[in-house]
Amino acid sequence: MKEDQREQRVLRAQDENDTKSIAFDIAGRLKAGDVIALTGDLGTGKTTFTKYLAQGLGIDHNINSPTFNIVKEHYGGRLPLYHFDVYRLGSGEELIDAGAEDYFYGDGVSVVEWADLVMDYLPEDAIVIHISYGEKEGERVYRCIF
Repeated sequence: MKEDQREQRVLRAQDENDTKSIAFDIAGRLKAGDVIALTGDLGTGKTTFTKYLAQGLGIDHNINSPTFNIVKEHYGGRLPLYHFDVYRLGSGEELIDAGAEDYFYGDGVSVVEWADLVMDYLPEDAIVIHISYGEKEGERVYRCIF
C-alpha cells in the first residue's frame, strides 16, 4: 500500500507517561508479523518507546538498546518482541544477512531502531514512527504511518 493511502497520525507526548500511553495504544493493535520502523535523532526516546511497547504487549522484563547485538528477543507477552538496533550496520544487506526476514515474517513484532538507515529492506507495510523533540522540555512528537 502506498504511504499516502495509509493512516497518518501525529501524536504529542508531554512527558513519559504520555509516551507510555501512546505505546500501550499501539501495542494493543499489533499482530504477529508487524514491523515498526522507528526513526528520530539521538536521544528522542526510541528505546524508551520500545520499552513501553513491550510492557503494552505484556513483557515485564527490562528492555534496553541492543546496540551491540543487532537484535534482542523478548518473550513472555501476548506476542514476542524482536528489538533491532541497526545504527552500527554498514548496509541493509547486513540486516538481511543477519536473518531479519525470519523475524519480520515470524510469530512476533519487530521494532527497528534507526530504521531510516535500512528502510528499503523493511516490509512495505511497516508501521513507521518518526520521533522528534517537541517545543517544550520533555515533549515528543510522534509522526505515525500505519
